[in-house]
Amino acid sequence: MILTRYYDPDHGALLGVQVDDAVYRLPGFALLSSWLRVSIGHVELAISAVERIPQEMSPQFNESLFAGSLDFERPHRLAPVDEQDVWGAGVTYERSLDARKEESPGGGDFYTQVYTAPRPEVFFKAHGRDVIGHLGEVGIRHDSKWSVPEPELGIVLNPALEVVGFTIGNDMSSRDIEGENPLYLPQAKIYKASCALGPGILLSASRDWLDTTIRLRVMRDRLVAFEGETHTNRIRRTTTELISCLGACNSFPNGVVLLTGTGVIPPADFTLQPGDIVYITIDGIGTLTNTVKLV
Repeated sequence: MILTRYYDPDHGALLGVQVDDAVYRLPGFALLSSWLRVSIGHVELAISAVERIPQEMSPQFNESLFAGSLDFERPHRLAPVDEQDVWGAGVTYERSLDARKEESPGGGDFYTQVYTAPRPEVFFKAHGRDVIGHLGEVGIRHDSKWSVPEPELGIVLNPALEVVGFTIGNDMSSRDIEGENPLYLPQAKIYKASCALGPGILLSASRDWLDTTIRLRVMRDRLVAFEGETHTNRIRRTTTELISCLGACNSFPNGVVLLTGTGVIPPADFTLQPGDIVYITIDGIGTLTNTVKLV
């Protein structure tokens, strides 16, 4: 069951549920934050109520209306966040550890230590209002020479830090800026159009990792510029570890999305270019598609 945010020209931003190609409006909720607050303490019941909607209502329209359109005169998908912040977890895959050490020879020990330390790395990534949705444009910094997409599984949490589902994330990163000095991490990670989520949220109350494959493909001039894949069983941390660290001395009154690190790392001679199309597919959720622009 996929929870989705979408734009209806007659009603503005709405919350809905998608089953196959049919999209149903979620009655009583226009904001994801409202639904997340209602789910506190009884996530499974809240999900069950959503799952009954296709049995009780007629679809508002067919998903094909979303295809290729971000025109405000037509229905289109929105990023599956509104008032939620997005945070990230770093160095959760061994492949990510290796890549961080390659890009930052002088700071490699920092990454080794965080990979094995009791406390994981978590960092702020984006405000919900700045997140790019499916078919939107993600950015590469004009002052970076080495930019990559980072395909990640995102955990969607309500204000009580209960898991309500999973989504697809693209944690756009400037590897040369981070590699120059680990203290430059915020500049490498937090900038205009640096975070994309979508296309929707796979509803699930489980704290177990979604057992799935994560695939990345970058197309350039209709040719494959890079592709790779990993599996969530290669994440070293548990969801409980990451969520507990995120919530320590923090509160999220509108819920939060936690990106859980990447295990797909393009080689050092690859960098994104304007016009590239990034496809991130996670089995069970769908495909997040974005075009690259210079910012």
